[in-house]
Formats: sequence, C-alpha cells, structure tokens
Amino acid sequence: MLHGFLPSLIEGATVTLSVALSSLAVAAALGLAGALAKLSRSRLLRATAGTYTTLIRGVPDLVLMLLVFYGGQIAVNAVAPMLGHEDYVDIDPFFAGVLTIGFIFGAYLTEAFRGAFLAVPPGQREAGLAYGMSPLQVLRRITLPQMLRHALPGISNNWLVLIKSTAIVSLIGLSDLMTRGKQAAGTTREPFTFFLAVGLIYLVFTSISELFFAWAQRRLAIGAREGRL
Repeated sequence: MLHGFLPSLIEGATVTLSVALSSLAVAAALGLAGALAKLSRSRLLRATAGTYTTLIRGVPDLVLMLLVFYGGQIAVNAVAPMLGHEDYVDIDPFFAGVLTIGFIFGAYLTEAFRGAFLAVPPGQREAGLAYGMSPLQVLRRITLPQMLRHALPGISNNWLVLIKSTAIVSLIGLSDLMTRGKQAAGTTREPFTFFLAVGLIYLVFTSISELFFAWAQRRLAIGAREGRL
C-alpha cells in the first residue's frame, strides 16, 4: 500500500500530532494569561496584551515561523559567545515550531478566553468573595470551570485551524506529515496519490477532534442543565 510509504506517513502524522498538542498547551497558557491581562485593572497589562494580539493576528504565520527559526538562530548565536559558548547553536525545529505556533494561537485564544470570562455572571465571583474565598480560589473553583464551558467552541475552532497550520513546520526541516508526504511524492513521482493521503490523514485528525469536542460540550453542559432545573 502506497508503495511501502505508509509507515513513514504514520511516523510523520505522529510528529504532526505531537507538534499540535504541544502548541495547544503553549497557546492555552498564553491565551489564559492574555485574557486575564486584558481584564485586569492594570493599564500596562491591558496595553501589553492588546499589542500582542494585534501584532500576532496581523502577521502571516509563515513569516513568524521563518522569523523565529532563522532570526532566532542568528540572535542566539550572536549572544552565545558573550556567555562563553563558542560552539554554533542549532535551534531544534520541533522546539521552534511549537513555540511559534503556540505563540500565534495564544493570541486567538486570548480573545476566546476573554469573551468566555465575560460570559460568567459577575455575581458568582462576588458571592465567592463574600463567602471568604480568596481571588485565586474564586478563579479556580468558580470562574474557570464556567469559563471553560463558554470557551469550548472557540477552543475547538482554533484547534482545528492549529492542527492544519502545523504543515508550515515542514519548511524548517521538521520531518512531519507534510514533509514525509513530499518525500514520498518526489520518490515515486505520484504527488496526487500522496498529497491525497496526507489530506485524508488530516481529515481523520479533524474529524476525531470534532467528535471529542462534541462529547466535551455535552459533558460540560450537564452541570449547566442541572443548575437550571
């Protein structure tokens, strides 16, 4: 099947999935921090988060990827001798890809999380504080669980775009699904066959993801339905 390249495509798909999941973790952390910054009383934090989301959403993903990988490599090797490191430093493509994609989608999740926080009734936070909870306890026990339910559609949409955007890491030398597909297409001279196979694997990823998020949405909605009874 596929001239013996199926195991190679599966290995590439594993790399793609690893990049996507790692990037989502980075994006979620940045998105949560950005949303809290935008909702804070600090003008500096709000301005910093606003600048981050505006700049990231205005620059193409490919430009950011090349800027981080090649520009970052130049910057690291310019600074390394000052720190006593004389050897040339190679930035790992996996690390660069995860950081860049996570940084990009952190801006999108910032807006998704901010809207979800605003959807939580403020009276519940006030009630938690009145019961003697600290602001951190209110955030962890009251606000975050409800925010997650409101944010889930935004997380789902961004994840589906993110997993497809991982294809750009093939440009910085990472042996992901897209790279393996191009190698197989070049070797066999059957680009349609292998790019179709790559597309189908991405379709499998996104289809399974949609089923998972639909299940998660139903699961999180149980408490909300019970609360209205």
